[in-house]
Amino acid sequence: MKVEQIYTGCLAQGAYYIESNGEAAIIDPLREVSPYIQMAKDRNATIKFIFETHFHADFVSGHVDLARKTGAAIVYGPTTMKTGFDFVVGEDGQEFKLGNAVIRLIHTPGHTMESSCYLLIDENGKEIALFSGDTLFIGDVGRPDLAQKVIAELTQEKLAGHLFDSLRNKIMPLHDDIIVYPGHGAGSACGKMMSDETTDTLGHQKESNYALRADMGKADFIDAILTGLTPPPGYFPQNVMLNISGYESIDKIVEKGTTPLSVQAFEALLDEHGALVLDTRGAQSFACGFIPNAYNIGLDGSFANWVGTTVVDVKRPILIVAEEGKEEEVVTRLARIGFDNTLGFLKGGIAAWKAAGREIETISTITADEMAQLKIREELNILDVRRASEYNSEHVENAINTPLDYLDDSITKVDKNKTYYVHCKSGYRSMVFVSILKSKGYRNLIDIKGGLEAIKETGKFSISEYVAPTTML
Repeated sequence: MKVEQIYTGCLAQGAYYIESNGEAAIIDPLREVSPYIQMAKDRNATIKFIFETHFHADFVSGHVDLARKTGAAIVYGPTTMKTGFDFVVGEDGQEFKLGNAVIRLIHTPGHTMESSCYLLIDENGKEIALFSGDTLFIGDVGRPDLAQKVIAELTQEKLAGHLFDSLRNKIMPLHDDIIVYPGHGAGSACGKMMSDETTDTLGHQKESNYALRADMGKADFIDAILTGLTPPPGYFPQNVMLNISGYESIDKIVEKGTTPLSVQAFEALLDEHGALVLDTRGAQSFACGFIPNAYNIGLDGSFANWVGTTVVDVKRPILIVAEEGKEEEVVTRLARIGFDNTLGFLKGGIAAWKAAGREIETISTITADEMAQLKIREELNILDVRRASEYNSEHVENAINTPLDYLDDSITKVDKNKTYYVHCKSGYRSMVFVSILKSKGYRNLIDIKGGLEAIKETGKFSISEYVAPTTML
């Protein structure tokens, strides 16, 4: 029997490949399904089941394409949801034969009402592993406020109560030596205090996870998991609906999105569709020259998360500027979160744009040492675009917190007539922020290279006393 975790850092998401005696199952597959098919082919196995822990909000699952290409059955936990594809409605306790192993569905409502975990039982009848989806994370549990965005009569308090019962009655009675394989790790917006670790024993989680404390009653549990929650990214409900209704094959999405466009063709599509120019190069390369009104969301960071958070509308037409050879990766990572309307990429990149004599804009940048010298002579307006939880934990004294993840609110704190120095932790998010505001007419923003880390290294700025964060949202 084989169990393999396929972890994608950009989404902090874990998909799983399970195989026994020539039969395989995939749990929560990503949108691009070729790697799973190839994995099974290499091992002379047949993909029999696609197990979904719930209707995901933070990414578009590959269940529809994978079932179409392999004939595997899609399985969800108990639900009456009408979908755009065929699937098996599993029952609580139902067992699915996979080679010599068995996978038992455990219905665990709370994160969503159909949420289910899958318990792997080996050929000797031993319970080996729990694929816990967004019910149980390492160090945390799934937030109970997302399904209410799709089903109005649900409240986060009702869902939290269901989650308490699911954990106490279905999960905690299981053996301590069972390995927990969660749906996400640190960096996902599906939980607030997730660990960097991506597996653990259930026994250790019973000891260390705040939400599994044996002495915690339901009222205290509800209060604990609701405290520190912030509104989820705006694209989440759109992803849920794509996972329910189905979607166009990713093969077609990638084919369209990787269409090479001349400068003239790029401009024509820009004018015709009012498309967003998404420049995925590194922050400093972008600052040196970019197409007017382009957003800079670098491929080398939490790309999908920040596209979804700042662009929000998954149907918005997008034109891509990317490093040569990275175009397919950009389109694929956009499709993972439902941004399927990519129209193509600028052939030859920004160099071709410049060679054609088209307008170029730049962004002013400054080092932390240079800013420290300016501080001696004048009072500086500093914007900190990190999350509120990061700012509350530690920040430059008198800096204004304008979180990138709540851009519409943050813009109201910025005066177009003032000059601001903008930073995040290391320089990725600040350039996203500055680029978007510049496209909206804010021309007096200066990016601080290296972010707060570089500012602290100068020793020239007053930093608030560090306070351990109570949430990572």
